[in-house]
Amino acid sequence: MPLVEITYAPHVAESTLRELASALPHLVSKAVECPEEPYDVDLRPGDVDLRFRPYGPLDRGGLDVVIEVRSKWFESRAADRQERVDLLHEGIAEATGLDDFGVYLTLPVAAWSQGED
Repeated sequence: MPLVEITYAPHVAESTLRELASALPHLVSKAVECPEEPYDVDLRPGDVDLRFRPYGPLDRGGLDVVIEVRSKWFESRAADRQERVDLLHEGIAEATGLDDFGVYLTLPVAAWSQGED
């Protein structure tokens, strides 16, 4: 279950943020797909969690948007993580038209549990 935090500058249009909200679940799922957690294109609640946050008055960074993706570490994911994040960046640019943004992919050792529907 990837956790995705999107931090954005005040001048980023709401329409762009909506495009991100629409595109990111699929793009992130493809980017972190692996044998241990295959992506079947049928996203269900709990599969991807998006959190949008505007830059605060003390935040600094310089990019219009920073997208941080955290997903459980698996060796198969870690082996090609740079390729994964590069492809994710490319997919986001194509889907949204953004150009001044960065993507940070972290693969912590983690566990996830949630109730059943």
